[in-house]
Amino acid sequence: MSLHSEIQEQPEHLKRLLEGQRNTIEGIAQAIKDRNVKYAFLAARGTSDNAGRYANYLWGAMNGLPVALATPSLFTYYHQPPRLQGALVVGISQSGQSPDIIAVLEEGKRQGCPTLAITNAPDSPLAQSADFLLDIQAGPELAVAATKTYTAELLAIAMLAAELNSSDDRWNELQHVPNWVGSVLQENEVIGSMAQRYRYMQRCVVLGRGYNYATAFEWALKLKELTYIIAEPYSSADFVHGPIAMIEHGFPVLAIAPEGKVFDSMMSLLVHLKEDQQAELVVISNADAALSMAQTCMPIPEDMPEWLTPIVDIIAAQLFSYHLTVAKGFDPDEPRSIHKVTETR
Repeated sequence: MSLHSEIQEQPEHLKRLLEGQRNTIEGIAQAIKDRNVKYAFLAARGTSDNAGRYANYLWGAMNGLPVALATPSLFTYYHQPPRLQGALVVGISQSGQSPDIIAVLEEGKRQGCPTLAITNAPDSPLAQSADFLLDIQAGPELAVAATKTYTAELLAIAMLAAELNSSDDRWNELQHVPNWVGSVLQENEVIGSMAQRYRYMQRCVVLGRGYNYATAFEWALKLKELTYIIAEPYSSADFVHGPIAMIEHGFPVLAIAPEGKVFDSMMSLLVHLKEDQQAELVVISNADAALSMAQTCMPIPEDMPEWLTPIVDIIAAQLFSYHLTVAKGFDPDEPRSIHKVTETR
């Protein structure tokens, strides 16, 4: 099994998650409502931390549930955890092995908070420490760079949001996700050809906003892990507060700009970067206006609601990162210096 094959597996695994975990989601959502949870306190690392960024926006926007991203060192090194009354304490980890994430859930339980583990390892220490378990059912992921576990985490977060919202319309939209992902995977060869243009790229910025703030961070992480490019992720709003000064003629800017609430803001920035600063634009979008601005454009399905675009547009980013890795002559299945499971304290 290779990174590329795991990218290709994602529609199958997402469909299985939708079919297999709805009853579990319903029970977790009811427990959250019964406990009168005021906010979510979320601990994660690496790719799972980027899934947490998605939860930060989605649970806030759809469910009115504020999300605080945990600082695990307060629990493991400083031994001064914050007061967590009223919190749902959530740990997201593909392996369920990281001691600092486990420590956050254990402290949450000690303080009387409900705890939830979202993991691909239902027998892991993290799963065993939680009151509620959401198994993302992605199957064995052998490649070091996470792909299918990331989209499964996003889908699990979205399923919980839909159930907390008590919305059949949201659930109906979720049913389309595997097919939308499959349609992007059909562009594999096209994206592979596009990636060749960037085989000498050594640095870039990656921009997203709103729900796709998470996508910017995850795409940048994949580029760092696999291609060793210096890829800096930003909210498009933060980017104009200083970092935009680094842009010069030909500087690569990778942007995720699907239609939705933040599209006009993203579009204005893309126009400025293209026309005034002559940036090299790589754009993932379902809007023709944004795609037309780019030297390299990767379209995604047009009929997606904005809240689900992070699950789909990251597929194009994964394929781009994989093919760029190969173009640079690196091994996508054996990136240097990192391992599949990283345990932090």
